[in-house]
Amino acid sequence: MNLIQAFFLGILQGATEFLPVSSSGHLVLVPWLLGWPAPGLAFDALVHWGTALAIVVYFWRDWVALVRAALRSLLVLVRPRVRRAQADESVSEPQAATLPSTEQAEARLAWLIILGTVPAALVGWLLEDLFEGMFARPVAAAAFLLVTAALLTASERFGRRERGLDTLTWRDALLVGLAQALAILPGLSRSGATIAAGLARGLKREQAARFSFLLATPIILGAGLLKLVDLAQVGGLAAQVPVLVAGFLAAGLVGFGCIHFLLRYLQRRRLYPFAIYCAAAGLACLLVALVRGL
Repeated sequence: MNLIQAFFLGILQGATEFLPVSSSGHLVLVPWLLGWPAPGLAFDALVHWGTALAIVVYFWRDWVALVRAALRSLLVLVRPRVRRAQADESVSEPQAATLPSTEQAEARLAWLIILGTVPAALVGWLLEDLFEGMFARPVAAAAFLLVTAALLTASERFGRRERGLDTLTWRDALLVGLAQALAILPGLSRSGATIAAGLARGLKREQAARFSFLLATPIILGAGLLKLVDLAQVGGLAAQVPVLVAGFLAAGLVGFGCIHFLLRYLQRRRLYPFAIYCAAAGLACLLVALVRGL
């Protein structure tokens, strides 16, 4: 892989990781269409960490507040809820320690994110070999792009779009988490599936996208960490440094911009253009596969 290819694929990863069009599908289909060599483990690990950096930097204030609130909620649980009565007999019943309402909401959201992360973590761990085999099948990736298009269209057509994150329940978090687990398949967009699931549960578009990105953070970081562990076992990386740096920076910078773009876009606009793109790209790739006799 040369520098131009690395830069282009880094841009592709950064954009498609967060736009609802499937990064995994594009990283399978684009090299296949152009006849480029497979990116390889080192490049895959670095571009994933580029997008992980983008999402952590963009939502750092949210994550600081969420982690702080979750830890404080644990302290409230383990702290004795009833204190001994003091000498002042006017205190008839001691009060249990509680969090301010804002921190209660943040702690609740943090625990829902943890719950929603569980399905993808389990599926990825138990079925890793199965999903890795799918990445060698461009036709499957193209077909799943059509599934992404159908999900986006259905969510826009039938979603009520009237709820905020403050109304999120454990059922909502689990359903969106299951959608994220299925999106391990190449061509099935992670952000598309989770946003569509959020809309199906009645969330507003921007709120569904925000929860999708927050939910993605542990999974992207975890996947990147596993890839780095594998990368540590690979030698001879010195010659690839320029290519790896180009992919990492391109993925991080473009990913940051795409998060900002999508959150603003969904405040007033719909998901239909992304559905149309996924349908057109999937059909085009299936046609190419047919012509090539695959």
